[in-house]
Amino acid sequence: MGQVTGLTTYAGATQTLAERWLRVRGEGERAGVDGDFVCSPAGLWLALGAVTAGARGETARELAGLLGFDGDVAEAVTDSARALARTEQLAVATRVWSRVPVYRAYREALPDIAFGDMDPAEIDTWVREATGGLIEKLPVDIDGATLLALVNVLALKARWEDPFEPMATADLPFTDAAGSVRHVPTMRKQLRAGAAWTVDGTQVVELRCEGGKSAVRVRFVLGEEGARAADVLPAAWAPASRRTAIDTEVINLALPRLELRTTTDITPQLAALGVRFATSDAADFSGLSPERLAIEQVVQEAVVKVAELGVEAAAVTAILMRAGSAPPTRVTRIAFDRPFGVVVLDATGETPLFAAWQSTTPRGPVAAD
Repeated sequence: MGQVTGLTTYAGATQTLAERWLRVRGEGERAGVDGDFVCSPAGLWLALGAVTAGARGETARELAGLLGFDGDVAEAVTDSARALARTEQLAVATRVWSRVPVYRAYREALPDIAFGDMDPAEIDTWVREATGGLIEKLPVDIDGATLLALVNVLALKARWEDPFEPMATADLPFTDAAGSVRHVPTMRKQLRAGAAWTVDGTQVVELRCEGGKSAVRVRFVLGEEGARAADVLPAAWAPASRRTAIDTEVINLALPRLELRTTTDITPQLAALGVRFATSDAADFSGLSPERLAIEQVVQEAVVKVAELGVEAAAVTAILMRAGSAPPTRVTRIAFDRPFGVVVLDATGETPLFAAWQSTTPRGPVAAD
């Protein structure tokens, strides 16, 4: 893949990472059934990209292979983060805290990233403030062996262009992945036919947010019964050429209120994603620091809330580094009454900022006033 210098190319690279990551994490689910989760492909891409800017040799090659680009990594990370930050209601930030020297050239290559001395309490405060309180602290503990922490934050708070009427919310049945049926608070309203389409049998519904063309796109995806998350979620960013219009005039939407929060230790998944040198004693991050460093842990906490007035989401991706050694006439009803996905994309509708899978009975956020 060519050098990533703009959001369009970055979007394609992030989509590829998202699809590979969803497949790898899905392979770890027992009995072929996905549990609940929420993740941020964009957050992981930006965090790993910033670390890759300091990698050299085989370490750089394998990380670049995972991220889907070559060329000036630092420029790609900076350009992509700035482009995403132009999306309405989305905040993007990355910071580095370190106990070891960091090369001036590395800092200057990433001008939008702040650097500071290691201070776990300060990191927790920054995470809380940067996510607007959605995530209280860093999702991983920092101990004396941690020499450097790179932390990326994405935070979103957006209102629906046409909010749900709270009085229309009612308890309706939801069948979870295990086949159990429970009644859950479900929001309801009618949409224009163009707000929904199908991609290879998966139904996609888009809800507009305030902010016009620069607002995030929020899409809900409903696959065939028994479909896996890795097969369903990518339909949210499938190109228009793969979409099939639904032959209807009105969509009657039934959507559960939900709140999902998960913390994922991505470190054990890295080998399956092709990253081995970066976590070993042979890791080469000689473009970052004169000290020998290797990736110790990659952890992400993400949350998404969907309610009558809008959507909130946040993700914190932390990369910790340790010491290394040697180098109505026709009406269609779409009811999200079984396992379904939620995908929040940037304003282009191409970059997956957040991807979530609701497989158990939804537990909604506090009802709107």
